[in-house]
Formats: sequence, C-alpha cells, structure tokens
Amino acid sequence: MKNTKKTKLLILGSGPAGFTSAIYAARANLNPILITGKNIGGQLIQTLNIENWPGNFPYITGSKLMKQLNDHAVYFNTKVINDTIIKIINFKKSPFILEGNLFNFICKSIIIATGSYPKLLGLSSEKKFLGKGISYCAVCDGFLYRNKIVSVIGGGNTALEEALYLSNISSQVHLIHRKNYFTAEKILIQKIEKKIKDKKIILHAPYVVKKILGNHTGVTNIKIISLNNQSTEIIPVYGIFILIGSIPNTSLFQKKLKLNKKGYILTNHYKLNHKNFFTQTNIPGIFAAGDVMDHIYRQAITSAATGCMAALDAQKFLNKNE
Repeated sequence: MKNTKKTKLLILGSGPAGFTSAIYAARANLNPILITGKNIGGQLIQTLNIENWPGNFPYITGSKLMKQLNDHAVYFNTKVINDTIIKIINFKKSPFILEGNLFNFICKSIIIATGSYPKLLGLSSEKKFLGKGISYCAVCDGFLYRNKIVSVIGGGNTALEEALYLSNISSQVHLIHRKNYFTAEKILIQKIEKKIKDKKIILHAPYVVKKILGNHTGVTNIKIISLNNQSTEIIPVYGIFILIGSIPNTSLFQKKLKLNKKGYILTNHYKLNHKNFFTQTNIPGIFAAGDVMDHIYRQAITSAATGCMAALDAQKFLNKNE
C-alpha cells in the first residue's frame, strides 16, 4: 500500500515553470510539494548553452540553470519528490487526489507545469546528434551558428519565423519542407520569399530528411530526398533546427480538463476579469503554467513568468477558500 502525502499545493513538473512556482509558493508559506516527473529539469537539460536567461551572461548551461532553480526552491523549503503521477483519482473539486508511482497525494490546489516536447522526425541519427547540432529552438540556440550554414525543417509559422530569425544570424539557411506550399501566415511567406530571392534562404520543397550525418564533433551534413522524383541531395550544414510542431504533456488530463485542439490546457487568460485567475483552468483550484498551456512563446523565461503567476493565483485561491 502506497503512503499518502498531503499538502496545500502540489506542483507537477520540474522545468522553469514548476520550480519558479515552487519558489513563490514556498515564500508564501504554502509548503508546496513538487513532483519532478520522468523528465527532471524539462527540455532545458538538453540545451548546452543558454545565452538569453537574464543576468547569466555570456551564457549558462541548461543543467546548471535547472540545478540553481532546484536549489532555490529547496532553500525556501519546497519538498521535491522524484515521482511520476500515473493516475488522477479526483479532479472534480478540492481536495484533489492523485496517484504516483511511489506515493498518493492529497492537495487543496494544483499547478500543472508538465511542459511539452518537440515532435521528432523519428530518425536514429536525430537522437545521435541531439545537442550536437540538432536543436528544436532557433531563438535558444541560433547564436551558436553565427555566420554558419544551417537548415530548418518545417513549413508552419514557427518554422518560417525561426528561418527568418536565423537568416539574420547564419550565413545561409536551407529551408526543407515536405509540401509544395506553406501552412504559415501569408505575411511570413512573403518575407520568406524575399529572403529566397536574396539567396539568404534556400528552399527545398517538397523534400523530406533521409538522414543526418556527422562525426564526433557534431552535425556535418543533411541528406534529403525529393518527394517528386526520389532524387537525393546532401547539404553541408553545421546546425539543424527541427520545427515541425510540439506536443504538450497533457495525456493524463484528457477528459479531466479543458484542452484546445492541439492538446494545450486552456486557462482564463483569454477572459480575464476581476473574478478570474489568469492561470486557472476550468476547475477552480487547478492552475497551469509554462509550455503545457503556452504554444506561442515557448521560452524558458516566459515559462518561469507564468509559473510565478500560477503560484500567486494559487495563493489567492487558498486564502479565499480556507
């Protein structure tokens, strides 16, 4: 039989959103418990150099940043438990009951900060060079490839936005898309077309990635195949940005919370008034922060910001209902 742990506030997720919410909640004497989940530290653990975290210049490694956030939360008496929630027993109203691999949890309020993960190409070579030339965020890692040749894979808003971003940093961008048309906004397409005309961006469409090539130093080439005639091409590149979408970690909350069509948790941010908490879900007392509810900005700093907001919302909720 599993032991049961009780707390005013349970935080699910150990990325920037989760740890920031823990810091604010702990300073408010809520004595939160933070459940790390399987992916301890979130996606930042895979990022070698973070150059846009305010105050940590010229850069900080993802693992070091997450350790600092963890230590900061623990310093203010957050209880961090290495467990994974596997079942929701009661999500209808407070107190909420959840089952983990190791413990059961009863809490008056919850902050969900389980994040998201990028869609993968599914190639074995993709895993091999993760963090060694392969990235899923140009804003995060683009500066590492200043004046170098890179490739961007995708055809939606994110892919085109980041291809444009990279075109101002890298010497050349190879944009690889599996369709003959883009699904992005027209204004982005127009900007891309101008960059193509100026030869800052080289378009390969309709093409898909066959293999990612490299050595012990990292990525050196990308092999692509035409969907028209099956011809292949090998392009020398130093960095590959895979931007074909992301998937929120919300499978546990299906049919429990309101999600949008892409599976992200809906919060009150779109109908904020004096009666609503910005980060609250459709269930009073359950809040969401970070990439699990934000598919637009997807930055560590914005995740941390919503983590702060969720903690303040949870504090107000608990004060009001105790």
